[in-house]
Amino acid sequence: MPTLCAPTDAHPGSPRRVEARLECSLHPWIMNLPRHSIFRRKAGPPVSTTSIQRGPATTGPGERPARVNDFAIMAATVNGSGSQTANNALIRALFKMGIPVSGKNLFPSNIAGLPTWFTIRLSKDGYIARPDGAEILVALNRATATDDMASVPAGGVILYPVEWKIPETREDVTYYALPVQQMAKASGADAKMQPYVANMVYVGALVELLGIDYAEIEAAISQHFKGKAKPIAQNMGVVKEAIQYTRDNLPKRDPYRVERSNQTAGKIILTGNEAGALGTVFGGFTLAAWYPITPSTSLIDALTGFAKQLRVDEGTDARTYAIVQAEDELAALGMVVGAGWAGARAMTSTSGPGISLMTEYAGFAHFSEVPAVIWDIMRMGPSTGLPTRVSQGDVLMVYYLGHGDTHQVCLLPANMRECFEFGWRAFDLAERLQTPIFVLSDLDIGMNLWMTDPFDYPDQPMDRGKVLSANEVARLEGFDRYGDPDGDGIGPRTLPGTDHPLAAYFTRGSGHNAHAQYTERPDEWEANLKRLARKFETARTLVPRPVVDEVKGAEIGLIAYGSTDPAIVEARDRLAASGIKTSYLRLRALPPTEDVREFIARYPRVYVVESNFDGQMASILHAEYPGHAPRVHSIAHCDGLPLTATWIANALQEREQEH
Repeated sequence: MPTLCAPTDAHPGSPRRVEARLECSLHPWIMNLPRHSIFRRKAGPPVSTTSIQRGPATTGPGERPARVNDFAIMAATVNGSGSQTANNALIRALFKMGIPVSGKNLFPSNIAGLPTWFTIRLSKDGYIARPDGAEILVALNRATATDDMASVPAGGVILYPVEWKIPETREDVTYYALPVQQMAKASGADAKMQPYVANMVYVGALVELLGIDYAEIEAAISQHFKGKAKPIAQNMGVVKEAIQYTRDNLPKRDPYRVERSNQTAGKIILTGNEAGALGTVFGGFTLAAWYPITPSTSLIDALTGFAKQLRVDEGTDARTYAIVQAEDELAALGMVVGAGWAGARAMTSTSGPGISLMTEYAGFAHFSEVPAVIWDIMRMGPSTGLPTRVSQGDVLMVYYLGHGDTHQVCLLPANMRECFEFGWRAFDLAERLQTPIFVLSDLDIGMNLWMTDPFDYPDQPMDRGKVLSANEVARLEGFDRYGDPDGDGIGPRTLPGTDHPLAAYFTRGSGHNAHAQYTERPDEWEANLKRLARKFETARTLVPRPVVDEVKGAEIGLIAYGSTDPAIVEARDRLAASGIKTSYLRLRALPPTEDVREFIARYPRVYVVESNFDGQMASILHAEYPGHAPRVHSIAHCDGLPLTATWIANALQEREQEH
């Protein structure tokens, strides 16, 4: 069994000392750098190779001007058909060609059989929010084909199986019919595998039609199959056949193409759950207890892979961590709280329904003041809701989670770098404040692919907070566990096993006074609540401050957080182009810092943009700053999909017409 020791920077295998040991855990096919080079100081140039030659891409005789590196591709397939291999190969190849890309997977909450859509957005301007639609459709799901084809904008492209024999009724789009089933059968794959290799037909067609570098596709497929010759040859054989068929039979009649660029040089691409898991390792976690739930499971999956690389003692090969699947979410947080009380850095990862089950333990940890880290990868509710759709619907619940007058500290990452940073910083805050720290991510951030600059290597030692040693207890001649010696609301604590007779104290979730003694006295009860309120005010000074971009002459303020940020950035550019100036504050934590109040006070109208139905963050800001509540307006939308720049810009303009 692993040793659940209290981590220190001096501990063997300390996660802030072992960067070079990081190897294959981070899905190497999505890296643009050597696999261990995920930090700023080790960036390297991309590699370019080409093994298939093609003529110059054209738009056809007398056609529209070329659309280069600025469009979206949507693959409409069936869940469980193996399309992710094809989609990941495409996005990886485009990324390695230096083209800014983002990938969004819309998938059902069953295992297989229902429709799934994967959208790859290419943006020469670097925009990574969900696009309004896709100019290029790969239609491989007969059940959704009618709606999928109707969604293609004028001037778009539709690729579909020739075996469907569908009428090409739209004159405003370009059709390309591909012999998908024929090529799958000709691949030599058995009947069970043919639906999987069939996806490589559209990969090959897009390689030829768009000018995607064949060598990058080949590299992606090779890495996906870990160098296994047979599946690589089988899949690449279909790609080659599709390239040749397209070249011989489908003259290019559309304006879309790609060109190699250098806009992704030095960047990496990964999911937020992977980034958060890596940050957790570098934060020195020693216990992760969890119960599977979409969309948080992949965070623990990634954590398991990273820990095997980074949290193993180099001398003995002994694990210095434990990852435990509990019987349910309540038990998972119970383990985390117990480990945190004992001095371990412990965490769990869940989603909204799991948070509901964790409520009692979260309140207990808040009141008994035990460090814990809880990642909530938010999804669509109420109740079970839509497990594979996105929402920021847990904000109110988590901020006030617990019985009685409880407030929780929340971190709000908006990008991969913050997922990594908050992964380790959450532990420092949990131990400094002696309280649970919730990291509120969501499905869009957690499970979709995002470009990012390499991460900043943690540049500070771990903050263990007010932990007294035996010598300090002796010098103080004892201590008040729930006292307030420094006026910040945080009392000192000892860890179990501290070798001094005055080091022990009784931890309870019932009424207690400064000496950790049971009490029902009104004055002592009220004094304890006032101290906890002071600690919450201290938290305002310690949590990450917001990111603020103010524009001279703007009368409109925008506030947002988390996964809405990419759409906000793009929407502000569109609004500015139409003459509407906006300033923007991106929240990174709750409780909000003084910067937020000052920002609201500077603008006549402040719109809080969020992905939920009730405008939950707007409600929190109304409660935090009642004197400024009339300035704060909600722009909220909740349909299960990430917000788009178009929706935000239109919604703001509509609200402005009301003033």
